[in-house]
Amino acid sequence: MRVLIIEDDSETATFLVKALKESGHTADWASDGISGLELAREGAFDVLLVDRMLPELDGLSVIQTLRKEGNQTPVLVLSALGDVDDRVRGLKAGGDDYLTKPYAYAELLARVEALSRRTIPGEQTTRIAVADLVLDRLSHAVTRAGEPIALQPREYRLLEYLMKHAGQVVTRTMLLENVWDYHFDPQTNVIDVHVSRLRAKIDKAFDKPLIHTVRGAGYVIRDSE
Repeated sequence: MRVLIIEDDSETATFLVKALKESGHTADWASDGISGLELAREGAFDVLLVDRMLPELDGLSVIQTLRKEGNQTPVLVLSALGDVDDRVRGLKAGGDDYLTKPYAYAELLARVEALSRRTIPGEQTTRIAVADLVLDRLSHAVTRAGEPIALQPREYRLLEYLMKHAGQVVTRTMLLENVWDYHFDPQTNVIDVHVSRLRAKIDKAFDKPLIHTVRGAGYVIRDSE
C-alpha cells in the first residue's frame, strides 16, 4: 500500500513515514497543501493522510480540489479539531474518515488499511464520468457532451482504466499490466500510439482536453490542465 502524508509538522510526519514503512507500506510526505495537492495529482496512492491545518492551502481545500477533479483516492483527515461540527465539515469536504489528534498509531493504521481495502471508485458502478465524458460499462457506450464516440476494444479498455483512476497518474507499467496484460515491457510505442488515437477521439473536437501527459511519469485524465 502506498500512502501520501500531507502534514506540516515534521516530527509527526517523520514518525508516520517510519511507522508505515515498518508496517510494510510505502509512504511519501508533503509538508504543505500546495505540494501535497501536486503529489496527490501525480502519484498513484492508495490512501491520503491529510492534516486539516496546513500552510499554503488548508487540508479541506486540498480534498475539495481533488474531488472536483475526479480524484477519488480514500482520504483520512487528521485534525486537532474534534467537535462534531468539525468532523462533519471534514467528511462533507470529501474525507472518507476523520481521526482526532492525539491518536494511537495502531488506530491510525487500522483505519488506513480499512480505507485501502475499499473497492476502486467506479468498480461497482456501471457509469463513470469525468467532466462531460461518460462511459457506460454495461453497454460500452462512450459519449462526450452527449455526442457518441466509437472506440476500438483496446481503446475502450484504455479509457476505462484511465477513468477508473481519474485524477491519478497512471504509469506505463500500470497500463501494460492492466490494459495489455503484459508483465514485461515490450519496448514498443504501443501505449503512445493508443493514447494518441484516444486523444484524437476524446479531446480533438472539444475545447478542453481531458487526457494529459505527465512528463516522466505517465498519463492522467482529469477536468483541468
